[in-house]
Amino acid sequence: MIEPTIPPITEDDIANYLANTPDFFERHASLLATVQLTSPHSHRAVSLQERQAEMLREKIKALELKAAGMIRHGHENTAIADRLQRWTRELLLTRETRELPRVAVREIAAQFLVPQVAIKVWGVAPEYATEDYAQGASEDVQTFASSLTLPYCGANPGLEAAQWLEDAASVASLALIPMRAGIAPHAFGLLVLASSDSQRFATDMGTDFLERIGEITSAALSRLRPVVPAAV
Repeated sequence: MIEPTIPPITEDDIANYLANTPDFFERHASLLATVQLTSPHSHRAVSLQERQAEMLREKIKALELKAAGMIRHGHENTAIADRLQRWTRELLLTRETRELPRVAVREIAAQFLVPQVAIKVWGVAPEYATEDYAQGASEDVQTFASSLTLPYCGANPGLEAAQWLEDAASVASLALIPMRAGIAPHAFGLLVLASSDSQRFATDMGTDFLERIGEITSAALSRLRPVVPAAV
């Protein structure tokens, strides 16, 4: 009769046994003093208790770094919220409707430290049609803006909208933010943010904040559009 082969005991078997038998070291307390491990820091032999202490210190340090990162991100988010509030306040304080695009551009550059900012709108009321921001957007740009469901972020492959900037040749990355009246499918304007830093507006960046910028700008600049008479 052939006896069944007993599989060898693995490290996982030993680890599971110790994890599920917490009183093992109570019955064999002498092992705690005799087991020697190699410290990953000094490469010297240390006791099991010392290694446990090192692991706890490492875990505490990791938690401290994580907490510090959360605090830093919290401060950064607060600073961004403060800048957004100041920018929005400037728009609300603007009495002259025709000055809104210029105020939006100026304050975005100042509050968010964006090197170059430009804006174009179309389909405006006749009294604003001669303003510089209401001219120069081709039908291709208007169609492109309407096709954007989210802000475009990335490199400048010679986009027409980049030519609205003062120094288009220096642009390494940009964000193109469409402006819409509410949930309208067609855009009535395009906001351009640009930088010589290729990572400032990277393709993989989140666009939530840029979307908020677009929504607020759209709401403010909607005053430039013709008033549609209410249906009788």
